[in-house]
Amino acid sequence: MQEDLSEDDISVKFISPAIVKAGWDEATQIRRQVSFTKGRIIVRGKLVSRGKAKKADFVSYWRHIPIALIEAKKSKFPAAHGMQQALDYAASLQVPFVFSSNGKSFDLHDKIRKACELASDED
Repeated sequence: MQEDLSEDDISVKFISPAIVKAGWDEATQIRRQVSFTKGRIIVRGKLVSRGKAKKADFVSYWRHIPIALIEAKKSKFPAAHGMQQALDYAASLQVPFVFSSNGKSFDLHDKIRKACELASDED
């Protein structure tokens, strides 16, 4: 794999095929570039503008409920490089399964398992 592939290249060439291979229907269960904020409002004197909207690279749905989010990163970064960004997005969307990928591998954060582990530690 080339070391200079863009996030879009990674999405098209590696993540989308992996999602389809895993059994997800790209037409009905996957959305790309999902906007979930309009961007922050920036005020400078009398000028008002809006910042860049936040967009998740991929969101997977089960019966119209978002259940997984995938953040694509350039191939020159490690797979986990986008995990914090993906976790922040997942918190906003209330998504339990979070992935980050550089096309070479996927890094997973299972918020349900983490919550269960934390609960069992408290017992």
